[in-house]
Amino acid sequence: MYQTWWKVLAVVMIFYTLVAGFLLGVPRLEILHETIRNTYFHVPMWIAMFTVFTISVIYSIKYLQTGKEEYDLIAVEAANTGIFFFVLGLITGMLWARYTWGEYWSNDPKQNSAAIAFLLYCAYLVLRNSIDEEQKRAKISAIYNIFAFPVMIVLIMVLPRMTDSLHPGNGGNPAFGKLDMDNRMRVVLYPAFIAWALMAVWIATIRYRIRLIEYKKNAIN
Repeated sequence: MYQTWWKVLAVVMIFYTLVAGFLLGVPRLEILHETIRNTYFHVPMWIAMFTVFTISVIYSIKYLQTGKEEYDLIAVEAANTGIFFFVLGLITGMLWARYTWGEYWSNDPKQNSAAIAFLLYCAYLVLRNSIDEEQKRAKISAIYNIFAFPVMIVLIMVLPRMTDSLHPGNGGNPAFGKLDMDNRMRVVLYPAFIAWALMAVWIATIRYRIRLIEYKKNAIN
């Protein structure tokens, strides 16, 4: 993806969501108040994370099918980018929890499951760094990545919905819908999903190109 139009689109949309996110009106709700604006930042971080993690697992599968080193490099850099957005998602969530739930970490099922999923992907990076032989490292990492992705989905999207939770959309607690989100928020939130997903892909693309240059340089030496 070397075209520039989608990169320009990402920058424009992020700028729009930042400005509109702080200036446009929002529903006046108890407890949430102005913190509801964090929806424009917290949720898109997860969308961006899921986007690049999906790319990562796709290229892990393609690596196992073809053995092309470039696919392994895409997989690992997409995973690195996903972890970065994972951290941003956790931080924005903790800040929001502080002002709505009273503390940064309340051992809510959603928080605990997200923390476990985060450690799952940190283990992926540790695994890669613990194996010296390139092909063996790439193959084992790809297999781990393929199994880690659905586990992460279960931890974040499935298990919290089966227990009591303060987090919207889990444990019978309704997610943002017609009762607490109006069209003023939708015209900011939906573009934010696209904007940050594109930004995540852009970052992963840059990291991959850098990693590919380093790989070719080492191959020559």
